[in-house]
Amino acid sequence: MTTSLLLDVRTPAEFDQAHIEGSILSPLSSLDAEIIARLAEGKDTCVLICRSGGRARKAAEKLAANGFAATCVLDGGVAAWESAGLPLVRGRKAISLERQVRIAAGALVFIGAVLGYFVHPAWIALPVFVGAGLIFAGITDTCGMGILLARMPWNNR
Repeated sequence: MTTSLLLDVRTPAEFDQAHIEGSILSPLSSLDAEIIARLAEGKDTCVLICRSGGRARKAAEKLAANGFAATCVLDGGVAAWESAGLPLVRGRKAISLERQVRIAAGALVFIGAVLGYFVHPAWIALPVFVGAGLIFAGITDTCGMGILLARMPWNNR
């Protein structure tokens, strides 16, 4: 019989909202390969879980770079798990990290455009900066705003 460590790398707020029963929270922002290796002792593999798979892939890369290679990523993450009708442990509602990034980016673009029109044209640099950041995030699959938001107090209960 194979046994697996189910490791959820989302934020604490996302984990509190819904997670797979038996999974352990270890946010990507504070992932420690040594601690994970101790947790995985006696297990055949470590299944990495996030909302859709992106952060779990990053966690697998980070763990592999630190000598821990016995990992696999849950394809589609918690979203696919839920779509398949599999059970989740539910807690209080929270805004997902992806939605927080969209809200923040949209707000910064809107504010920069309004200030650029009504206050001073130099404010147009703000939406340009946000747009460049989104392009960079899309190309590299690394979102600086997401990393920053993941460290905010409301995401680290």
